[in-house]
Amino acid sequence: MAVIKLKPTTPGQRGAVKVTRDHLHKGEGFAPLLEAQFQKAGRNNNGHITTRHKGGGHKHHYRVVDFKRNKDGIPAKVERIEYDPNRTAHIALVCYADGERRYVIAPRNLEVGATIISGSEAPIRVGNTLPIRNIPVGSTIHCIELKIGAGAQIARSAGTSATLLA
Repeated sequence: MAVIKLKPTTPGQRGAVKVTRDHLHKGEGFAPLLEAQFQKAGRNNNGHITTRHKGGGHKHHYRVVDFKRNKDGIPAKVERIEYDPNRTAHIALVCYADGERRYVIAPRNLEVGATIISGSEAPIRVGNTLPIRNIPVGSTIHCIELKIGAGAQIARSAGTSATLLA
């Protein structure tokens, strides 16, 4: 992931940097994992505007992201990394050995073609998911569950992580 440093043409852009999207998939999202997302900003349950100047913008499809990663022991290959308009982090489309495809949050240094796996026997590598008791102290982790089986709730945004302490 390359970073572009913006020129300070306005005070708000001074010191600003942004990530290039050269490495991301150029086409549409994977259709079976896309859902309609309705714009309802500033409207109440009747559809009436209650807060002015909200809403508008480009239409989005919601990408169904797998935060549970509950396919233990089945390896998955990263097919592509995509931009997600609904969140700051990029997402990766992975294809499991049984043919099922899912979107997962793409951590830094995850490459197209990499193999990831979930479960307690998974090795310590970028993209793998395993129980917290099997992760060495001092490791940087993301997408952390608060309750077993509840799905990731902590450190899901782009650039966020947690360090495992004793």
